[in-house]
Amino acid sequence: MVEGETVSAIAGLYYPDGRPIDQHDLDGMAHLLAHRGPDGGGLWVTGSAGLVHRMLWTTPESLQERLPASNGDGTLVITADARLDNRDELIDQLGLTDRSAAATADGALILAAYERWADQCPERLRGDFAFAIWDARRQRLFAARDHFGVRPFYYAFIPEHGFAFASEARALLALDWVPRRLNEERIAEHLIARQYSSASTFIRDIQRLPPGHRLAAARDGLRIDRYYQLDPTRETRLRSDADYAAAFRDHLSEAVRRRLRRAFPSGSLLSGGLDSSAITCLARQLTDSTSMGQWPTFSAIHDRVTTCDESRYITAILKCGGFHAHYFWPDRVSPLLDLERVLWHVDGPTVGGNLYIDWGIYCLARQDGIRILLDGFDGDSTISHGLGYLVELATAGRWGALAREVIPYARALGEPWGHVMASWLWAYGLKPRLTHASAARRAGAVLRSLQRHVSHTANHTADGEQSALLRPDFLQRTGLLEHRQSLAACPPRTEREHHYRRLTDPGLVTVLEVLDHAAAAWGIEVRFPFWDRPLVEFCLSLPAEQKIRRGWTRFVMRQALEGILPPEVQWRPGKTDHHDGFATGLLTFERQRLAEIVARPPRIIAEWIDLGELRGRFARCVSGGATPADLDSVWQVVSLALWLHSSGLAS
Repeated sequence: MVEGETVSAIAGLYYPDGRPIDQHDLDGMAHLLAHRGPDGGGLWVTGSAGLVHRMLWTTPESLQERLPASNGDGTLVITADARLDNRDELIDQLGLTDRSAAATADGALILAAYERWADQCPERLRGDFAFAIWDARRQRLFAARDHFGVRPFYYAFIPEHGFAFASEARALLALDWVPRRLNEERIAEHLIARQYSSASTFIRDIQRLPPGHRLAAARDGLRIDRYYQLDPTRETRLRSDADYAAAFRDHLSEAVRRRLRRAFPSGSLLSGGLDSSAITCLARQLTDSTSMGQWPTFSAIHDRVTTCDESRYITAILKCGGFHAHYFWPDRVSPLLDLERVLWHVDGPTVGGNLYIDWGIYCLARQDGIRILLDGFDGDSTISHGLGYLVELATAGRWGALAREVIPYARALGEPWGHVMASWLWAYGLKPRLTHASAARRAGAVLRSLQRHVSHTANHTADGEQSALLRPDFLQRTGLLEHRQSLAACPPRTEREHHYRRLTDPGLVTVLEVLDHAAAAWGIEVRFPFWDRPLVEFCLSLPAEQKIRRGWTRFVMRQALEGILPPEVQWRPGKTDHHDGFATGLLTFERQRLAEIVARPPRIIAEWIDLGELRGRFARCVSGGATPADLDSVWQVVSLALWLHSSGLAS
C-alpha cells in the first residue's frame, strides 16, 4: 500500500475581470497561515490567478511533495491539503508508471485525476481533502472539499472584486476588499448553541464550502454544487449478529489503518470512552509488528472534580500493555487557559467549553514530539445510539418491545425507569388526541434526558431555554424562529432518519474545523477514524436493532470489540459529562473576569441579548442555584464577547 497523508494550508486568488494579482496579497495570506505549515511553503502566480501552499510533513510522500504543482504543459496548477485513502486504485486507474514519491504524492494524484475526469474527479477520491486547481485552458478556478468536511475550506466571492479562498478565514480578511461585517444570523445560532447552515461563518462575506461540494469560479460567476451525499435509504442485511460485528470490526480497523501511515511519531487521545479506547487499542495492535515502540496515549484526568474523572476506564485500557501514557489535569487550570491565542487560532467564539482540554493535550503531545493524533470524535454520530428506534416503537404502539429497550437502558444510566416508560406511554399511548408535534416534544424531552449520558456533543439545554436570552427583535430579523419551527414541523420518524440528521448536522463540521485549527496551532494533524466514508455509510445502513439491543446502545460496536477492549470499557453504560468540570473551573478561576464581562459586555451585544436576563443567570451561577441553561448561556455570551474584543470587531 502507498497511502499517504499531509495536512497543510492552502489559499488563493482569482480576479475574473482579468486584472493582475498583487503578490503582496498572496504573501499576506501565506504569512497568516504559516503556523499550519512550518516545513516550507510555495507560491505560484500568473496574471489574474495565484495559489499558496504551506507544508506540514507527516508521511514519506509529503517529504518529497512541493506545492503548488503543475501538470506537464503547465496548463493546470494545484494546491491541496489532502489525504487520499484510495491511492493504489487511483494509480492503476490513471495508468501511472512513475510510482516515485513525488509523482504519487496526494496533490499530484488529484491533479492527474482532474486531468482525466475534470469536474467528476472529487467523486473518484476517497479520504480527507480540500484542494483548488487553476485551469488555464478553461480560465477558471476549480475546488472541492471532502465528503464530511474534515479539511477546512473558506472562500469569499464579491463579484466587483474577485474570488479568494483559504484554509482559515482570517487569511481572507487580510484582503482589503473583504469587508469585516458580522453575520448576525450566525451569531444568533451561536447564542443558542446550535448551527443551522453548513455554509455560514461569523463574517458575512466569508462562506464555507459545505462538505461534499465543489465549486468553479470563472468570468461568468461562481457555481457551487453537491457531488456527494449520504444515502439514507440504503440498507445492509446480514445473517447474524456475528456477521454484523465482524463487518463493523473490519470497517473500523481499516479506518484506523488508513490513518497510521506516517514519517513522524503518532499517538491517540484516550478518554476512556468507547470510541477513543477502540481507536487506541486498534492502533496498538496494527503497529505491534513495527519498531515504533509503545503507542503514546494522551488523557485528561480530573482529580478534583471527581464526577468528570474517567481514570478507571483509562487505566483498564493501559493495563492491556503496549502504551506510553501522558496526562493532562484540566481541573488544575482555568478553562480560559491561553485564551487569546486560542481565539486567534479558532477564529471565532466557541460553543463547547471543553476546548481547553483539547488545547492542553495538543500542547502536551507536541512537547513529546508527536505530529499526528488519532481522535475518536464523533463515534456517537457515526454509529448512533439508536434512540430514534424508541420513537419507532412508540409510534407503532409496540409497548412490549419498547419496554425491553427502555427499562434496562434507564436502569443502567441510573434514570427512574418507571418515569421514563410512563413518559412514552403518555406521549404516544394515553393521549392519542395530542398532535404529533406535541407528542414529539414530550418524547424529545425524554430523549434529551437520556442523551446527556451518552453523547458529549448533545446540548445540555433546549433551544427555548437558550433563545429566551435573545432580544425578540433580534430573533425576528435573523429568522432564527423560522428555522426552529421548520425543524420542529418535520421531526424524524425512524431511527435511520434520526441517524441521518445527526450525521449531516452542520454543527459537527464546525467542531471538526475548531479541532483542526486548535491542533494546527501546535503543528499537529488530527485524524478522525470515525469520519471514514465506508465506515459511516455502513453504520447508517444498519438495522435499528444493531444500534440498540436490550438497552445497550451502539450494540454492534460493543459486540465487534470483544477481545479488543477490556469488558469494563466494552460494556460501560454511558459516558462522562465534563460539564461539571468546566463549570467548576470557570467559577473557581474566572469568577471575577466573568463578572466584569457580564457587567460591561461589548456595546454591540446589547443589540442581541437581554442584559438583565444574562445578569440574572450569572447571579444564579454564583449563588449555586444555576441550571445547566444558566451557565451555558453565560458562556455563549462571554465567549462571544472575548472573541469580539480579541478580533477587533467589538464596538
